[in-house]
Amino acid sequence: MAVHLNHTIVAAKDRDATAAFLADVLGLEPPPVYGPFRVVSLGNDVSLDVVQAGEPVHPQHYAFLVGEEEFDLIKGRIEERGLTYWADPHHRRPGEINTNDGGRGLYWEDPNGHNLEIITVPYGGGA
Repeated sequence: MAVHLNHTIVAAKDRDATAAFLADVLGLEPPPVYGPFRVVSLGNDVSLDVVQAGEPVHPQHYAFLVGEEEFDLIKGRIEERGLTYWADPHHRRPGEINTNDGGRGLYWEDPNGHNLEIITVPYGGGA
């Protein structure tokens, strides 16, 4: 059997608000409760299990590979919410997208300071 990522835990100051934010911006189903988690299910059988961590939350990076149409929809939801986004992971190019590896990408933050990224082409340019 091959090794596949099944889930990862996302620490949050407010579990419910963070899970709702992720699902809403990414255009996903409302996240159900499973034990201490709100489970944000992604399209490749991987989930982000959001847990109440209190403070401080140490920011992490989460990148999502999306199609061109999904990219436009997610970017639109980011803009509708008045969220700042950047073309680079160091947040030096606000309001821009990148075209790395022949695709498009951008970064934004969730309410905990986690650095979120959407890309349309995997790093290295392969599909």
